[in-house]
This record gives sequence, C-alpha cells and structure tokens, in this order.
Amino acid sequence: MKFIISGGGTGGHIFPAVAIANEIRRRQPDAEILFVGANGRMEMTRVPEAGYSIVGLDITGLQRRLTPQNLLFPVRVFRSVRAAGKLIEQFRPDAVVGVGGYASAPVLLAATSRGIPSLIQEQNSYAGLVNKLLARRVSKICVAYDGMEKFFPADKLVLTGNPIRTEIALGDRAEALAFFNLDPAKKTLLVIGGSLGARTLNQATAAALPRLAEAGVQLLWQTGKLYYPEARQQVAPYAAQHLHALEFIQRMDLAYAAADVVISRAGALSVSELCLTGKASVLVPSPNVAEDHQTKNALALVSKGAAVLVTDEHAAVRLYDETLRLLADPARQQTLSERVRELARPAATTAIVDELFRLIKN
Repeated sequence: MKFIISGGGTGGHIFPAVAIANEIRRRQPDAEILFVGANGRMEMTRVPEAGYSIVGLDITGLQRRLTPQNLLFPVRVFRSVRAAGKLIEQFRPDAVVGVGGYASAPVLLAATSRGIPSLIQEQNSYAGLVNKLLARRVSKICVAYDGMEKFFPADKLVLTGNPIRTEIALGDRAEALAFFNLDPAKKTLLVIGGSLGARTLNQATAAALPRLAEAGVQLLWQTGKLYYPEARQQVAPYAAQHLHALEFIQRMDLAYAAADVVISRAGALSVSELCLTGKASVLVPSPNVAEDHQTKNALALVSKGAAVLVTDEHAAVRLYDETLRLLADPARQQTLSERVRELARPAATTAIVDELFRLIKN
C-alpha cells in the first residue's frame, strides 16, 4: 500500500504526521510512505531524520500585509497543485493524509480531484485555514477537541485526539539524567517554547538563571534556532550548576523523563504530550495564534486542576515565581501529574490510522 502525508511548517504539524507514518509502518512494514512539505521549512530536515522520504513544493502562506509575495501567491498555488498532481500520478497513493500547513493544500486539492481517499488531521481547538478550506473535499476529519462542527461538516468528524509518538512517554529517568549530564539529587526544569522557540519564555528564562542556580534547580532549555547563540552564552557561567541551553531536543522522551516540572507554550501537540507523559506544567499560551486557541488549549487542563496558567503578558514577572513555587512543592506536582494523565488519549494515533484504512477498504 502507498500513502502520501502532507503538511508541516512547525513541529506541531510534523510530529503528528510522523506518528501517523510510524503506525502505518507498524501495521504494514512494506507500506510505501512519501511526505510532501514546503521547501525551506523545517519538515524538509525533520522528516528525513525520522527515516522517511520527503518532496518539497514551492509554496508559502499568505502574509497579513500587502507584499510582493502575496501577489505571487496565486501563481505559486497553481504551480504547486500542478506539481502535486504529477507527483500523485507517479506515486499512485492509496490514500492521502493532510496535517495542516501550506503544503497540504495543493496535495489534498490534487488528490480529491482524482477521487483518492483523503483524511485531514486537525490538532487544535481552532481549525487552521487550510483545513477549513478543504474540509468539504476530504473524506474524514480527525480532531482532538469537542465542538469542532463549528468549523467542519459534522458528518465527517471523528474525535480521536492528537497523534503523538508513543515512545515519548517511555523514557528512562536514569538514562535521561546521564544523557543530559544532570545531577540525580537535583530537581530538573524543562523549558520548551515549541520547535521554533518562544521569545517570551527565552527572555524570562535568561533573566531567571541566577535564581535557578541559587535554588539548586537544573535546567534543560530548548531555545529554538534563532535564540540559541545568545542563550548558549547566557548559560555558560552556570555550566557547573547543570543549566543547559539546547537549540533543539531530539530525544524528547528523555527530556520528559528527566523533568520534574515543564514550562511550555500551549500548542496542541505540547498539551497532548504533557497529558501522555503526566508532567506537572506551567503553561504560557502564545498570543500570536488565531483566535487565541492556545489559551483555550491551556484552559482545558487548568479547568481540571491539571496545569498552572501564566499569561504571556505576565510571564516576565510571574513565570518563575510560579515555577519555583511548584518545584518546591512535591505534593502539588503529584496532584497535577495525576490529573493531567486522566486527560490523555494514548490511542489517538491508532484511531486515526483505523479511519485511514477504513477509507481505503470502503
């Protein structure tokens, strides 16, 4: 069997796509899986690292202001749909999956115009533009939140949860501490601002380095590529205190295993991973997203007593007060951990691939 999985742009799209591919391959080891991404975007690196082939299209998103790139947008879409059509005719997939992001649009347009079974996976509580535009063309739409009929045809919806790599929850703590050169006697804080980094979290963390060192807390700080050079210099004086800045954490299973508390944005993938790993967390929703959907994601946990919320505008003052208070309270960490585990959907990837195989069979 042959599958095309399209989309990307951020880790929130790429890692669910890889999880779906892994489940397909687990069921059918000889399945042929081809990813389609956007040239210049992070999927062109991350997907091959996961062991899959990828083809890039010359497609970009619309800018929010009038730019020369926007004037060229219709031309790029036309060329990308034509290129996607040629790719589909050559590869002849049994089904196509779109996970959101620029590249999924031309692929799904080309696939649905040829009658190929197609499925969308929407990660967020507020649907992305590409997925909303293509909803009526595809066969099924797998979602992670209730109430998504306000964006999609209700008869196509399946509530599955978000697909995440199941191995993310299987990291061994002893191995993790050795891997990251951490002290088993100290508390560990993990800071993740998404695959591209988060300015607010990075600025707050840089300012808090002396407090962390004084409190005897060690740090795994994923900064993102743009912020890494400065962050590396900022943590250099604290190397003996095990404060580490990392551009990107490939072994997130070990990062979660090492962490006592996590500071994170509230993207859909991050929230799903926190639920599956059962980590006590302080969530700082990004304000730069459609319809403030990260706050909605965070409140889904906070309302159940499963996480702590600090707004982006208050992070500079409150974030590390809340975090150090939580790190000093093992009983509260345990409560948050137990409650967040109750919200996990560990079978999400299985359910999505079930739907995909059902479409092919039908």
